[in-house]
Amino acid sequence: QVQLVESGGGLVQPGGSLRLSCAASGNSFIIQTMAWYRQAPGKQRELVADITRGGSTNYADSVKGRFTISRDNAKNTVYLQMNSLKPEDTAVYYCAANAKYNTITTPYYWGQGTQVTVSS
Repeated sequence: QVQLVESGGGLVQPGGSLRLSCAASGNSFIIQTMAWYRQAPGKQRELVADITRGGSTNYADSVKGRFTISRDNAKNTVYLQMNSLKPEDTAVYYCAANAKYNTITTPYYWGQGTQVTVSS
């Protein structure tokens, strides 16, 4: 019912910036929390940042001060502005969101992921 479409991944040099976008689409829902996760080879998927519908944010310690999560509720879109990128940030980044249908709240829906590679 909810589809998440990500964009903005790519190759960037250390110290550079990327902006990821994820748009949710579907019918008869209100998006609740939106989040970005990432998974590097051989590692568990980890939370990078999330944001509630009201705008409260949460960040992994490893990205605090460098990444900013934001959202546009009118567009059902979440963004991740990534600055001062490090090679350790290289991973597949996944968008996630849950939705409310009247009184029913769903588990997270997941996007397909977008590759972010930080390399010189």
